Amino acid sequence: MKTEILKQNQQSWNTVAVHFNGIDALPSFGPFAQTEEELQLFETIQDKKVLDVGCGSGHSLAYMNEQGAAELWGVDFSKKQIDAAAETLKGLQANLHCAAMEEDICIPKDYFDLVYSIYAIGWTTDLDTTFNLIHSYLKPGGYFLFSWDHPLYAHLQSDNGVLSLHSSYQEEDMIRYKNFKGEDAPVAIPRRKFSTYLNSLIKAGFTIEEVVETDVPSELKDMDAEVSDRYYSLHKAQKFPTTMIIKARK
Repeated sequence: MKTEILKQNQQSWNTVAVHFNGIDALPSFGPFAQTEEELQLFETIQDKKVLDVGCGSGHSLAYMNEQGAAELWGVDFSKKQIDAAAETLKGLQANLHCAAMEEDICIPKDYFDLVYSIYAIGWTTDLDTTFNLIHSYLKPGGYFLFSWDHPLYAHLQSDNGVLSLHSSYQEEDMIRYKNFKGEDAPVAIPRRKFSTYLNSLIKAGFTIEEVVETDVPSELKDMDAEVSDRYYSLHKAQKFPTTMIIKARK
């Protein structure tokens, strides 16, 4: 079942990749979320070896290069995304791999100062294996930082701007879309509880250092937002965090 979901998601991401070029990339942590400039979660990047899990179009790696990273590594299961990343990073020495994050593809172990993932980690079909692999990639003392939809967010619906639960947060299941981004691209995205992410990190050997349930960026904090029932909207984000960010140390 997991293999089938992974294969279908991979095919669909090759179809929709064009819609995500430069989207949800550093310094952004996610839709209507505070940015790195405001949160200052990363430590010094200068001369560090970094790995981007779910690197997408490569724009987060370009940001890391601007911060002085010594080595740029990225992995993504979409060939279209890897091709886009290669174009974004043209002229830079970047080690890009087309593979699923839950697969061991012989990325160096005990090697990286920092592993990060911006709005990608929740796609994994095997959270424990993914976190175990990420832990193995890091040097002792290195850290892992990732952002993803706030786990309760996928259970919320907006009706004329009024938020309510439309499904049980207690049930960890798959949310399925037949036409992701309006394309003929069926996907299945796991819905997990906040505690599932935290406990999986602990089980992998991480020490959790910081958890952020993001507010909207400061410049949008007091803005009058038009009522919207879209999945992501400023009106909704001003009431409930779209994004969680977790920082964990090896």
